[in-house]
Amino acid sequence: MRSHWRHSVWRGVRFVLPLYLLTLFPSGILAQDTTAVLTADTVATTAQPEKKMSWLRRTIRGFSRIDENYVEPQHYNWSVMLQAIYSYDYYRVSSATQSVSFAPSPTLKAGPYFGWRWVFAGYTFDLKNLSFSKTSNKQELDFSIYAAQLGADIYYRRTGSDYKIRNVRMGSDIDSGQLEGQHFDGISVGITGFNVYYIFNHQRFSYPAAFAQSTCQKISCGSWMAGFGYIRNSIELDHEKLERFVEERTRQKVALDSGMMFKKIKYTSINASVGYAYNWVFARNCLFCASLSVALAYKKTKSDVSQSKKIIDLSNINIDGIGRFGLVWNNTRWYAGASAIIRTYNYRKRQFATNNIFGNLNFYVGYNFGARGAYKKKTAGDGNAVTRKETRRL
Repeated sequence: MRSHWRHSVWRGVRFVLPLYLLTLFPSGILAQDTTAVLTADTVATTAQPEKKMSWLRRTIRGFSRIDENYVEPQHYNWSVMLQAIYSYDYYRVSSATQSVSFAPSPTLKAGPYFGWRWVFAGYTFDLKNLSFSKTSNKQELDFSIYAAQLGADIYYRRTGSDYKIRNVRMGSDIDSGQLEGQHFDGISVGITGFNVYYIFNHQRFSYPAAFAQSTCQKISCGSWMAGFGYIRNSIELDHEKLERFVEERTRQKVALDSGMMFKKIKYTSINASVGYAYNWVFARNCLFCASLSVALAYKKTKSDVSQSKKIIDLSNINIDGIGRFGLVWNNTRWYAGASAIIRTYNYRKRQFATNNIFGNLNFYVGYNFGARGAYKKKTAGDGNAVTRKETRRL
């Protein structure tokens, strides 16, 4: 009897147990699926898709993209600087057998500058004319942009009429020694132009390190450059006054060549340039840069020639040049140095030629402050980002 009862119970268990397991199994799968769905929904809600930058922002960031193994980025947002600018002009007018070179007295200006990242603005005082009296109508404006990838120069110059005669060649029978160093107000020169250039090795070579003090070159490196530009140049020469001036000083009769007998010349130039620049890191935090660009220029001229307009009225192709040199010490906090920018523009025909050379020599000392986000946690006395990685020389 007991055996029969046990057998009946076991049969019941064998019947109920599978049913109970079947009820549990789907509910486990359902719970698993529900958890998976909830987890996926939660992740989808929490993880926002990465927002794609616009082409404009990508382009702007590309201008300053650098390889930090070669170039240390700017650590600060703001900068103050004291700068002195020494300016020089030289102009030569020549014909087949005669030439006269003019140059005003160099100007020396100094003043404070204030900068935000790569934008600087300031005011300079003429140290030779601190009384602010207007003794000359000379006007100068030079503006340069130095980014990692692109650079640009804009300049506007009106020389006034305070030229001195530096060199004269009027013929073998004319004693021109008495003319040199004499003031002559019969010539006036104006030049307006711009040029834009692209730096090919911009991630490893830094133009701003040499001329804008906004980065630091850590490893010596160079780069090829290519660009284009536009220039409008004007020359006014009172040739009758020049003849009288020479005759009065030399007491000899002088006849100017036909190529020198003009009142005003205007020419425009469109150029394409190629060049190379090299940053030499010769010591810790110290840099020397040399850069030279040569431009093939197509010039179109308008002139008022007193005898023959055929002398200079034809378009011509000439070679112009731009040289830049910089010496900088920069530890990211303090910086000091000097830079020189020299430009030369030429127009040449068989019977007439002009050569214009002008440039600036700059001396400066400055201080950066207002650390950028990535560098706020660094100690204020650090100022040696360049030294945290060993400076190699190539």
